[in-house]
Amino acid sequence: MAAPARRGTKQDVSAQGCALTFISLVAGVIALLMWSDGLTAGAVFVVLVYVVVLVGVGWGRRHRAAAARQLYAVQSTEVARYHAMKPREFEEAIAYLCHRDGCTRAQVVGGAGDLGADIIATAPDGRKIVIQCKRYGPTTKVGSPDLQRFGGTCYSVHGAQIATVVTTSVFTQPAVCYARQHGIRLYDATALGAWASRTGPAPWM
Repeated sequence: MAAPARRGTKQDVSAQGCALTFISLVAGVIALLMWSDGLTAGAVFVVLVYVVVLVGVGWGRRHRAAAARQLYAVQSTEVARYHAMKPREFEEAIAYLCHRDGCTRAQVVGGAGDLGADIIATAPDGRKIVIQCKRYGPTTKVGSPDLQRFGGTCYSVHGAQIATVVTTSVFTQPAVCYARQHGIRLYDATALGAWASRTGPAPWM
């Protein structure tokens, strides 16, 4: 699974702006028509309702923005902890997350001769999970060669039913394309932070 989609995109903001513009025009036309017909009180009422709607929309935006900042801070704190770990500690931490979220078995098997598998676990529904861990710095991306090496063994050698690569960094676009073609789930720093903080799904969900 790739990183969860982010909300609050430019397309979302643009759509909200268009909707507000349309509402403004409609409210303005109604108020003018009522005013021209001598319905002053009705026109004032329409304007007041429109102002209340604008205030509510503004409050909602600020509330969502504050919630998003808080969530990002929590997830970033989780990822920062993993950056401070040594590779083996990182693998053990990912195995712990598997245990925490219901895996009946999660064993760290990484090391010399691991053939691409760092963790082998059993999902709550019984499927076999094979995870490769990449504790990279934020400027080092997981590339397609990394995915190809893992893809060559995760299914044929380890018998994975769910194959996942978890990293503290990000994936290159060729790596993402390869993963999609071969059914490998990708967890970058954002998805890892969400998983660790319980604000996002585990790799087998």
